[in-house]
Amino acid sequence: MSRPARPSRTGGFTLIEVLVALTIVGLCLAAGMRAAGTMTSNAQRLSLNNMAQWCAENELTEMRLNAAFPGTGTTEFSCTQLGRTFTGKTEVATTANPNFRRVELKVFNDDGQSLVSIITVVGRY
Repeated sequence: MSRPARPSRTGGFTLIEVLVALTIVGLCLAAGMRAAGTMTSNAQRLSLNNMAQWCAENELTEMRLNAAFPGTGTTEFSCTQLGRTFTGKTEVATTANPNFRRVELKVFNDDGQSLVSIITVVGRY
């Protein structure tokens, strides 16, 4: 008894195989877009923090270059870096040794959120 001949399958993909492949590609592209968005956001945040750090360091350097022993209290300052303006606060407090002052500089963004805080000790010159 002979079997009936089966039709030969020609090369190609079924619709299900194509849909599965498109789903996998779509998921990979979505994950890549999310990763790229996160990296862009992190780069912007890092740039903002660097500019705020420069502002705080500039204020501290100016304080040291004045060569005057800083008085205690709180003062505010503003700084512009790369076209962006930051506000800051300098808090000077006494220490156990009267020849030193504790200096804390905080830099804020437009929303009032603290970006950078530097705490150091400045001595009498």
